Amino acid sequence: MSTVTENERLAALRAIEVLDTPPESEFDTIVNGARYLFGCRMATVTMIDANRQWFKARYGVSACETARDISFCNYAVANDDTLIIADTAADVRFADNPLVVGPPFIRFYAGVPLRVRRPDGAGSATIGTLCVMDDRPHTATPAQIEMLTGMAHVIEALLEARRATKESMRLALARQEALIEVQRAQRLLQHAERMARIGSWRLDLATQQTYWSAQTFAIHGIESRGDTALEDALEYYPQPDRDRLRSVLDQCIADGRAWDLELDFIDAGGQQRRVRALGEPELRDGQPVALLGVIQDITERYHFERRLREVALTDELTGLASRRAFNERLDAALANRGDEPLAVAILDLDRFKEVNDRLGHAAGDDVLRVMASRLREATYLGDHLAARLGGDEFVVLLHGEHAAARLVASIERLLADLRHTVPANGGNIPVSSTIGACVADTAHADRSTLLRAADDALYVAKRSRRGTGAIAGLARTLMPQYAAD
Repeated sequence: MSTVTENERLAALRAIEVLDTPPESEFDTIVNGARYLFGCRMATVTMIDANRQWFKARYGVSACETARDISFCNYAVANDDTLIIADTAADVRFADNPLVVGPPFIRFYAGVPLRVRRPDGAGSATIGTLCVMDDRPHTATPAQIEMLTGMAHVIEALLEARRATKESMRLALARQEALIEVQRAQRLLQHAERMARIGSWRLDLATQQTYWSAQTFAIHGIESRGDTALEDALEYYPQPDRDRLRSVLDQCIADGRAWDLELDFIDAGGQQRRVRALGEPELRDGQPVALLGVIQDITERYHFERRLREVALTDELTGLASRRAFNERLDAALANRGDEPLAVAILDLDRFKEVNDRLGHAAGDDVLRVMASRLREATYLGDHLAARLGGDEFVVLLHGEHAAARLVASIERLLADLRHTVPANGGNIPVSSTIGACVADTAHADRSTLLRAADDALYVAKRSRRGTGAIAGLARTLMPQYAAD
């Protein structure tokens, strides 16, 4: 158990200045990734204050804070250790907790402590958790706990970076004008030494020469040397980011506007990297004489966030687009379609439950993968996007003539293509697909109405006969049509 007192812990929490701040994408991305990792409905980055738990980031949780005395995270913080509760109803500590017996009906909890450096420099203090929760019991695997712990370390690094940035700004403002150049460079260098992969620089506007700290040279992949010309420094940024950076430099000189950019970057060894560049003007008698800034190598964080987004946008079982990815693509297509025809088709597998019940879920998963492969390879649908909505339900986004004149033919061909026979104990289970579709028009101009109409058409087809199709507004049932040899 931690020997840090409650007052010392609260001082560490206050020092990072994160309580009651607005949402930030870095924390939201990690929370969403943690939720997907465990397959849970809820996840939070939680800060344990004196009498409350406040959520810096949350998914599936409506409140921004709750009382500390009913907090699960409070246990993880108090014991300074990872807390896993496979089934809260079976744990005497939590069985009667209001969050278990009432909304949000938490049955599973996994929380990893978040630690930050204490303001007095005497070690670290636990100030909160990264946690996932669900309304169903779970068994967490060691690999999941290890990845959740890694995500918690990323959050800790973000919190330390926040603290360092704020300290840097306060120190810079406190220095006298006569010492701005030397003192600010020294402070930026100190922060660069404390924070991995952050370097400082200064551009003299009169000479167009730049001063780099040692870490800035390291990020560029070259040995420390004297001043560097601005044009040489810009060569490390490929287009179009080189022009973006040049533009904000010119704008900062013209009107004093600071900048904060994420840019592509190629070091001296040819390695592609991602950097964050921040800067502001140094003024003398109201006129800019130099630009000051920091550069941070965020390559690992950038790729980590991209991987998290890929996980969120891809259905793990089938490799098709996820529901979230489909919704984003459909919203964009509806917003920008102009006169281009657009249609959606919702597909539901027939007798899929029978496959699961008789042969098990592994056989059902095989059927889902087969159907996904056929949807993915259906070139006769043109430029289409196939996604899995969940369970045995799929959806396809169609464009152009395949959403207009060829829509009936496309669905009839798809009905034939999605017939699949599953051997079952000496017999066969014929699996087919029933399809409902709708074309976007003035009555179905947004995602909600378009999908609802397609779903209604699906049920019209189901009432007619399994393995058939229906299109909203078309008064006939579509039957499978096989491609000519």
